[in-house]
Amino acid sequence: MLAAWYKKFGTANEVLEVGDFDEQYPKEGEVKIRIYSSAVNPSDTKKRAGSNLDILKDGLIIPHSDGSGEIIDVGDKSLKHRVGEKVWIFEAQHNRNFGTASEYVCLPTFNAVRMPDSLSYDIGAMIGIPAMTAHRCVHNNKNIEGQYVLITGGAGRVGHYAIQLAKKKGATVITTASNSKSAEQCKNAGADMVFEHPSEEFVNHLLDYTAGQKIDKIIDGDFGINLQYILNILKPNGNITTYASMSKMKPTFPFYQMMNLNTNISTVFVYDIPKKAKKDAIKDIASYLESNSLIHRLSRKYPLKNISEAHIKIEDKNTDFGAVIINP
Repeated sequence: MLAAWYKKFGTANEVLEVGDFDEQYPKEGEVKIRIYSSAVNPSDTKKRAGSNLDILKDGLIIPHSDGSGEIIDVGDKSLKHRVGEKVWIFEAQHNRNFGTASEYVCLPTFNAVRMPDSLSYDIGAMIGIPAMTAHRCVHNNKNIEGQYVLITGGAGRVGHYAIQLAKKKGATVITTASNSKSAEQCKNAGADMVFEHPSEEFVNHLLDYTAGQKIDKIIDGDFGINLQYILNILKPNGNITTYASMSKMKPTFPFYQMMNLNTNISTVFVYDIPKKAKKDAIKDIASYLESNSLIHRLSRKYPLKNISEAHIKIEDKNTDFGAVIINP
């Protein structure tokens, strides 16, 4: 089968290889999928660059956790009914060496979720990490119906879905964006109000918008740099749920300010959220896909032979909005 892989860490052009690879066969509890679309996420490029030095200890890596395709074989008779299903895939390359950057992948049946026949494979591949992270952030510990929810970085991949999911749960959604194009993306996703990224002015503008009412829940995508501002708009007993802190990877905590607010802080690493949370996310996302009630965004598509270009596209901070897809 045709596949892409890396045997060492480094830049995309240095380490990614494309060629023929031994075809896999499903074990008990697994399904074999013909991949038609494979999504590149920031976590995929970070792993390739060496963010997790342990992943190569068992051999080379076929990258990418998210994708979509058709189930063509199963590892045991109890799964025979799944043959022919069109599925979206999550966590293909988590605690496993072989992901979706290939013509075929074998993985546990739980990680292959049936999707509507009317949905394109490209859209199916976009779902995994971004939508499931967004779902966990929205649902983790607070009923948000009728409440104010702030989503920083609303134009990002996670923020884009978080806006939509929070609106579906009845929240008034405020987001931040870095420029007018990003603000337009937030509005298109359903945000009620968009401000520039957190600053002292942002705090005043937001409180003017809410008539002085502070925020019930904050979903944050750059915790270390935003914390100093978002604490000033958070209600006592409010919740901050964060899934990234790239600008300041070792944040400092104003302990007494947080203690006096009785601040609840949750972190989300989607790969290791509880299995029940994954099942809840799958159930809700499947329902939204069936009703075609989510907005999806495609930035660029590449053939598998150009996987290095796709990785570079993700690493470019000035990239277009939306998913980067590879079609094996």
